[in-house]
Amino acid sequence: MNTEKNELERLGYNDFFEPKRESLDLTQCSIARVIAEHKGTYRAKNTNGEYLAKITGKHVFNAKRREDFPAVGDWVVITMSDEETAIINEIFKRKTILSKKHNNRKGAQIIATNIDVAFIVESVGRDFNLNRFERYLVLINEGNIKPAIILNKVDLISSGELDMEIEQIKERFNDIDIILTSTITEQGLDELFEYIKKGRTYCFLGSSGVGKSSLINKLLGKSKIKTSEISSATGKGKHTTTSREMYFLENGGIVIDNPGTREVGIAEVTNSIENVFDEIHTLSKDCKYADCTHTHESGCAVLRALDNKSLDKDKYLNYIRLKKEAEHYEMDDVEKRGKDRKFGKFIKRSLKELKKIDE
Repeated sequence: MNTEKNELERLGYNDFFEPKRESLDLTQCSIARVIAEHKGTYRAKNTNGEYLAKITGKHVFNAKRREDFPAVGDWVVITMSDEETAIINEIFKRKTILSKKHNNRKGAQIIATNIDVAFIVESVGRDFNLNRFERYLVLINEGNIKPAIILNKVDLISSGELDMEIEQIKERFNDIDIILTSTITEQGLDELFEYIKKGRTYCFLGSSGVGKSSLINKLLGKSKIKTSEISSATGKGKHTTTSREMYFLENGGIVIDNPGTREVGIAEVTNSIENVFDEIHTLSKDCKYADCTHTHESGCAVLRALDNKSLDKDKYLNYIRLKKEAEHYEMDDVEKRGKDRKFGKFIKRSLKELKKIDE
């Protein structure tokens, strides 16, 4: 049993999952980790090898939301059908979960589970965006995951420009690790490799074309993941990675590559927004009203700090946007329709007033 546990630790297993493992009859089943997902089918890896795995029809029938299905990073109970295929019978309780709002659909999209560290990857130059960093930080905070920033393609700008971008990050975000990398000059790759520890799981997040897959290829020491350059016509990344997949490094670290994300939807993360924007949360304690929205109220400490410029304007505006987005997702359909109707009436009234002014 201890030998199997040691082997599982190479896949990222830790004591959090041990009570569940001890409750299983391992003569009838096996523990595996989901390492890839492809439209309803999965690849699961255990101490014996990898299997093409599917969930049972009963599992599909009983599932009520996306979170009820397996995701990359999950520990699952499987029974092997043969040397290449298996059935997923059960999903272990997740230690951490990273998810986002999936466009305008109901529910959240799971990015990955049981992650120790989430790397937010941005490239210097036109992709560099502090507001996007904040969006990712909210999601990572909600999942109880440690964040770190990778500023990639640093060979593309001067040292002076790079210093300015690093200073902006440090001013906006307190106490977050920043790793500077380039797959062309190989700057920072040794630092990144050393940052990744044996038996721990790291997820790479970022827009298309920022170099997530290229970085992982460098860490693997081979071009295992297909990559492509940024479009010269649009300046936007091409979606080369189309599915989530887990890779195992020679030093024992575990990394997950993800498709590029153009939009980072926020869902049901109000508390995490307060944690990420802790400066604004602290200021709000001095507001006149307990339910202050920090948008128009007299006696608002946040607006006062904005007026005297002790609070960054861009940070404030992003905070308000994320709060409104989260509140919208948390409303049920009836509330959303009611709010939409009120907004429609407001537009009609405004148009009438404009007509009067024109006349």
